[in-house]
Amino acid sequence: MEVTFDGALCRHAARCVGGLPEVFDTSRRPWITPGAAPPERVAEVVRRCPTGALTYLLTGGAPEQPQRPTAVVRTPDGRLLLRGDLLLPAPDGGERRATRAMLCGCGRSAGQPYCDRSGACGQE
Repeated sequence: MEVTFDGALCRHAARCVGGLPEVFDTSRRPWITPGAAPPERVAEVVRRCPTGALTYLLTGGAPEQPQRPTAVVRTPDGRLLLRGDLLLPAPDGGERRATRAMLCGCGRSAGQPYCDRSGACGQE
């Protein structure tokens, strides 16, 4: 199993380090060791990442499958959590496919449409 991390998307929800500390440990390098737990368990914890900063690829090339139907949930502080087969704006102006994303609900994020926790939403 391969686990990838996109630091530009991470908003430190800590679902990874809290969910599987033997795999996700920010005090060591590399900080992700997917072989430290069964692949099914690692995949389960990766899917908890609300921003999509963590993704996985199973041995043999099977990527994470998107949730169907797509779900959009507004958090109490206004962020929008999306899960599904997503096509989102990429920082380079293009588009990127994703299975999870956290979007800004207040309009104050510098990284629109993504929540960077700088505005009223994301202050949870």
